[in-house]
Amino acid sequence: MQNLDENTNFGNILKSWEVPEFEAHKRTKIWYIVATASALLMLLFAIITANFLFAVIIIISAYIIILHDGKTPEMVTFSITDEGLIIGRKFHDYDDIKNFSVLFKPGQKLNNLYFEFSSQVKQRLSIPLINENPLQIREILLKYLSEDLDRVNEPLSEQLSKLLKL
Repeated sequence: MQNLDENTNFGNILKSWEVPEFEAHKRTKIWYIVATASALLMLLFAIITANFLFAVIIIISAYIIILHDGKTPEMVTFSITDEGLIIGRKFHDYDDIKNFSVLFKPGQKLNNLYFEFSSQVKQRLSIPLINENPLQIREILLKYLSEDLDRVNEPLSEQLSKLLKL
């Protein structure tokens, strides 16, 4: 991954569209009550078991959720080039990407593009296709990357994130 500057050329743009930088969730008052009670119970458990690292992780997680709450996601440009992917001001070379998969299930409102990186340190990249043609995107990417045909459902981490509204 590289940061872009105005003079850098990362190939010809083959396809480009705007995506939100993160998924915003609508949280109800009940969600906040349950989340606060859960955090306090986990914090109490951490203190009782003298697991202070767990307590610090809970406090930092709560702080991040509070800090991030109510933010409106900015729209960033996602581009597929003949050299790699550009997301906002970041470039990912195809050499760093293991594979991709396209999930398109209109009945489930699932229309995402996933990229798995070769490095175990980098997390999976999920890009909403919004109104883009998934077949056209797939045809472009097949020229540069292998496709993960085994992925037929949304990753469990994303399902949990949506369920818990995180």
